[in-house]
Amino acid sequence: MKQNKDILSCAHPLKEERSEPLPFQIPKPAEEDPEAPLRLKKILSSASYRQADQDVDFLNQDELRSFRLQVDFLKAEQTLKENRVDNTIVVFGGTRIKEPGESKRKVDGLKAALESKPNDPVLLRKLEVAERVYAKSHYYNIAREFGRLVGESRRQAPEHPCVIMTGGGPGLMEAANRGAYDSGALTVGLNINLPYEQFPNPYITPELCFRFHYFAMRKLHFLLRAKALVVFPGGYGTFDELFETLTLMQTRKIKQTPVVLVGESFWKKAFNVDFLICEGVIDPEDRELFWYAETAEEIWQSILDWYNINGEPLI
Repeated sequence: MKQNKDILSCAHPLKEERSEPLPFQIPKPAEEDPEAPLRLKKILSSASYRQADQDVDFLNQDELRSFRLQVDFLKAEQTLKENRVDNTIVVFGGTRIKEPGESKRKVDGLKAALESKPNDPVLLRKLEVAERVYAKSHYYNIAREFGRLVGESRRQAPEHPCVIMTGGGPGLMEAANRGAYDSGALTVGLNINLPYEQFPNPYITPELCFRFHYFAMRKLHFLLRAKALVVFPGGYGTFDELFETLTLMQTRKIKQTPVVLVGESFWKKAFNVDFLICEGVIDPEDRELFWYAETAEEIWQSILDWYNINGEPLI
């Protein structure tokens, strides 16, 4: 068959480079205008010339907050969907409660320091606090074991496994991520951008470790896929997430979800729910929004039982 010369002379569809450059591909030379190169340099370095989606100063303006909120949500949303993370068990707890060995070393170090300054009030106070933290360090092992149990449950539901999700920090959140990591399961961390540098714990699945700009978007992702909330002893951040979840369930803004408070003795001192009921600021039925547990097995089994009782098995 005779080939059409007009077709053969057309540009190849896969050819990217031109044989001859277009006029705008060549900057105006100094030979034509000695000041042209300097003028062009100023133009190229001008903020107005930056491509909008690559201009960080532009994107950080107050007027762009709505856009930043969207992308803050969408990046994690898309990535979690791509990795088929549909069901999460969210774990919160104090960042200061570390492994027993690490906590013990801190106590020993302070005791050694007190030998030369036995009556130093600052060291005595630090030792008192360190011993209290050490007394709670067994929760690290419980959180780690719980993370392992959740991670291993994926073998029963490989298509829709439950995935451990934490705030991504050290302490008890690290322990839960670590337990899931020990079992070979995926594990998620939702970090937040803060004025001071922070590091995610090393047991999060690299592709599932996020850093949010806005607390609101981070909180949203904590609850969007949550099948249960497990709360270990902690401070302001832990209380923030716990009470926000309880409020959303109390007001029926979200459906009822298991909330397990680990360590009854700690929580009854930190949060006197019976006092609130007696004072009339919450109703007796609001006490039923959570329960206590002490061991990893008890936490996990109570969550499974809750779903079975409600006719929708978790696994």
